[in-house]
Amino acid sequence: MTETEPTGPAAAAGGPEPAEEPALSYEQARDELVEVVRRLEAGGATLEESLALWERGEQLAGVCREFLAGARARLDAALAEPEPAEEAAGPEGAARAGGEQGGA
Repeated sequence: MTETEPTGPAAAAGGPEPAEEPALSYEQARDELVEVVRRLEAGGATLEESLALWERGEQLAGVCREFLAGARARLDAALAEPEPAEEAAGPEGAARAGGEQGGA
């Protein structure tokens, strides 16, 4: 194959979906997304190149959203677990740990 165009969703507009690409870490996806945005903001790309960059940026943003949603779920689960100090303090300590909910 002599094509030098990238494969992936950005190139899929004119062809079939490629095989699954290797998983990116959050940091890799974020850094690549920053680069895509920089290139789009710099201008100078053709319409086709800009569309390909936009599509790649959307894909990378989705990867980042998935990581952040997973992180939020982990934090929510950790915060939902009672801490040993709260258990020992009883209902009064748990109410203070959760913040004042009205009252004098």
